[in-house]
Amino acid sequence: MCDHRQMASTYSLGEIDHVQALSDDIGNLYQNEDCSDIVLVVGNETFAAHKVILASRCEYFRALLFGGMSESLPGVRTIELKDEKPLPFSILLSYIYTGRVRLSSLQVTAQLDLLGMANKYGFQTLEASISDHLKTSLTKENVCNIYDMASIYNLDKLSHQCLLYMDRYAGDILKSPGFLEMSKNSVVEVFKRSSFCVDEIKIFEAARDWFAKNNGDPNSGDVIRQVRFSLIRRDDLLRKVRPSGLVDPDEVLDAIDRQDNSKNADLNYRGMLIPMENIATSKYGATVIKGEMRTALLDGDNSNYDLDRGFTRHGIDDDDCDGIVVELARPAIINAINILLWDKDTRSYAYYVDVSMDAKDWIRVVDHRKYLCRSWQRLHFNPRVVKYIKVVGTHNTVNRVFHVIALEAMYSTVPFTLKEGLIMPSCNVATEAYSAFVIEGVARTRNSLINGDLKSYDWDSGYTCHQLGSGAIVVQLAQPFIVDSMKLLLWDCDDRTYSYTVEVSVDNSKWTIITDKSNLPCRSWQTIRFEARPVTFVRIIGTKNSANEVFHLVHFECPCERVTEQPKQEAKLSSSSSPNTHSIPPAPANTSNDLNNSSDSNMSCMLRDTAPPISPTSQHAIPKHQVDVRHMETLVKMSASNRHSQPTQGTDEDEEIWADLEDD
Repeated sequence: MCDHRQMASTYSLGEIDHVQALSDDIGNLYQNEDCSDIVLVVGNETFAAHKVILASRCEYFRALLFGGMSESLPGVRTIELKDEKPLPFSILLSYIYTGRVRLSSLQVTAQLDLLGMANKYGFQTLEASISDHLKTSLTKENVCNIYDMASIYNLDKLSHQCLLYMDRYAGDILKSPGFLEMSKNSVVEVFKRSSFCVDEIKIFEAARDWFAKNNGDPNSGDVIRQVRFSLIRRDDLLRKVRPSGLVDPDEVLDAIDRQDNSKNADLNYRGMLIPMENIATSKYGATVIKGEMRTALLDGDNSNYDLDRGFTRHGIDDDDCDGIVVELARPAIINAINILLWDKDTRSYAYYVDVSMDAKDWIRVVDHRKYLCRSWQRLHFNPRVVKYIKVVGTHNTVNRVFHVIALEAMYSTVPFTLKEGLIMPSCNVATEAYSAFVIEGVARTRNSLINGDLKSYDWDSGYTCHQLGSGAIVVQLAQPFIVDSMKLLLWDCDDRTYSYTVEVSVDNSKWTIITDKSNLPCRSWQTIRFEARPVTFVRIIGTKNSANEVFHLVHFECPCERVTEQPKQEAKLSSSSSPNTHSIPPAPANTSNDLNNSSDSNMSCMLRDTAPPISPTSQHAIPKHQVDVRHMETLVKMSASNRHSQPTQGTDEDEEIWADLEDD
């Protein structure tokens, strides 16, 4: 073949890339009888082909044409391919020569035929591409046929997508003609899913119709057994199920007995399943049926709230308190609930969460009555079918009212681990993103200890501290977690060492020591491991500093997840430099010098005189930390005011303390 085309190459001198031309030339051989050496007969049609191209593109044809079979004998010019349809085979043959198929121009039936041939002839890439296209082409009319094919060829991702689609439109699927054409195994797989949510009597009627359409398949008992008869009303059991003759009368009586004598929560309910989408919204028909100021809870506004508005509440001291109750429009399978507690100050709450199908028989899925919690609560539990969600507050560290800003309910596909009913996280939850909070300690910027910045710290900023012998650094996690490790980064810009202890608590009152390094010299990264236990509060108490009288902590994480960082390079000073002439960079742009701009400014301040001095080993060692004597009493007052077990709003005295520090 002679090529007279002009080809412009965009490649550098010495490189030639004419792959497109080669592809076009091979594609032109499709149905070209001039160079053909084999004819494929499919039905009443013939296709001229080339052995070498078929063999190079397909292992099936390689074995057929060159594997010693009768079709590979010399002189064989025609091969009949039985059980194939001409149209889909012509598309497959075109794909073999060109690598292209325009699926959008094909009917779904042709796509399914092509899918079957791609599977049979081993074109895995084509099979995956058709499967991906079919995921986006599902309708109520075709999903049953597509699911049947996906099940036959073990296309798990396509099968899963079909099942989710059928779950969402269960009632319509049962009425579609495609349902009656489904294989027995496919019907069983659909009916056995708790997420295939429709009235159970409709499932029975669909099973009955399928049985009749398939001429009383003797194996249809597997289909009937997927019907959950205890969910069918007694009247329907007696008037529709029993007369059908498809169910043993004893099974009908057993279903009635379960209805009368079992707890409602023990019945095997069905519920809709919509992964990773909040269904406690007006879009899905959810409503708040108990609680005060009900409109705020499900309005989707998680930002505009204050002391007077934007929340739903109930009194904690109310007798026979029903709490805050949300009713979903339909039963739903959920395993996660997110709750935003009122968090405009440092208060904490305790609460529990119950779920139910009838608002009478309640099952407790979350019990945080003995824990102090704040802000966003990310709650997980084993999947359950739920119609009602009840949240009951049992404690508020400030008053006797329980306030909830928002509630979300969903089925989460994110993996999680539960132990003792609490989440055992695999990532660091001592972060602002997880609503953790530094409730005690002195820092230039709020929550710098947990903001994830491991590099921006020096002599003047980027750390949280407390005076040795007075106060501590305390971090509150948003909710109780089961943890077994922590990691600290001690200030390490020189060669000083620190000693410290770490304590944990779930209520900010009773503390347990998990590590005691009060007599050990420590520096830079510290990894702490201990037996897994519930943790809400972490208190870090510095006991020694080889350079001065202040304990400095740069970073905290719980549980630890990062590879230990290398210590920051020691700050070097020339022997001629003065200890008071360090180069101090300006504070970050987002650092606020006005503590009164924050509603809880007593948790964070700019303490200009607590920058770590030079190491004692330096020529210009300063044996004592340079804190103005006037500040010492202030620091003590500050630490004492922060040691209350129950956080409260700042007082006028607190404001005077911080103003004093700022003025100096």
